Amino acid sequence: MPTEEVVKKRFLSFFALVGAAMTASLYRVPGSNWLQAMGVYVTAVLGFSGGNIFYDALITDVASAERMDLVSALGFSLGYLGGGTLFALTVWMVFRPYIFGIANAAEAIRYSFILVGVWWAIFSLPLLLFVKEPKIDGSTMGMNTVRAGLQQLYDTFKQIRQLKTILLFLLAYWLYIDGVNTIVRMAVDYGISIGFSSKDLILALLVTQFVGFPSTVAFGYLGVRMGTKRAILAAIAVYLAISIWAAFMHSRSEFYILAAAIGLVQGGLQALSRSYYAGIIPYNKSAEFFGFYNMLGKFAAVLGPVSLGLVALIVRHAGYSNNIASRTSIASVSLFFIAGGLLFYFVDNEATPEKTGNGTSKPFH
Repeated sequence: MPTEEVVKKRFLSFFALVGAAMTASLYRVPGSNWLQAMGVYVTAVLGFSGGNIFYDALITDVASAERMDLVSALGFSLGYLGGGTLFALTVWMVFRPYIFGIANAAEAIRYSFILVGVWWAIFSLPLLLFVKEPKIDGSTMGMNTVRAGLQQLYDTFKQIRQLKTILLFLLAYWLYIDGVNTIVRMAVDYGISIGFSSKDLILALLVTQFVGFPSTVAFGYLGVRMGTKRAILAAIAVYLAISIWAAFMHSRSEFYILAAAIGLVQGGLQALSRSYYAGIIPYNKSAEFFGFYNMLGKFAAVLGPVSLGLVALIVRHAGYSNNIASRTSIASVSLFFIAGGLLFYFVDNEATPEKTGNGTSKPFH
């Protein structure tokens, strides 16, 4: 059976190609064909999600344990820089299509899908071309690899249930990253519900992206200086304050400050969570374990919005206005940070496979 390191780049390249191609293909989907649009979009998301599993798992091959926080943070920070640059360009295209020789905003949005797909493909090349992996006999690839991978995932699930440290971390991560994803996904709807314009919201998103670039790198150094666990808890505390503050804000300036505050900690929390997790899982099973990690990250985008909707419904049913209901629901996100932070506080990263000497992992190189 092949080792997992062999398939990381191959699967990453496959999923990246699928994601980039499907994203660019959205250009050709007619505006009236929502079923086709949904199918292409879902396939693109699968490409993104699948690629992230193997992208994250590669961190154990490119960074030593001592540099894990910094490398993870640099990766996220460059993602913010690249994503923010592309986002700014596409926003410019939509608001000023004539500068690019495009007929109107709707056509600019369609062209932006091609631009995103091409951008994705081009910036995947350095990793695929220059990051080296151990080589194995090609005869072990093919369907045998797929079957072996599925069996490994099943075995990994059984292992996670027995590894209390990893299980506790994953539960904590699921809760606090659910809070993060809820704020990110619902920020636009919340801003609209309390009276902000679409241009205000777009500018706030750009602020978050570009503040996230330097602050994520800073968080990597913070993790080295004060410890990864303390830095994560500090980021969770900031998010807790953000979720409460958001319920009381009224002015546009507050909204921009809030966007900057999110940018200060969002990338850092994501980056340090990834490096912390990489440090507590078995080295030789990073792809399988990161599969569960990323799966939880995707499911974490469900519970929060549903909870917000329920809270808003209850508040409206009690006779309060829509504005009060929206503010109460955003404040309820704080519960995810409280619960996730408390669980994470009790995660003992000393009781990991690498440190207990059970032979399931080896030091990072």
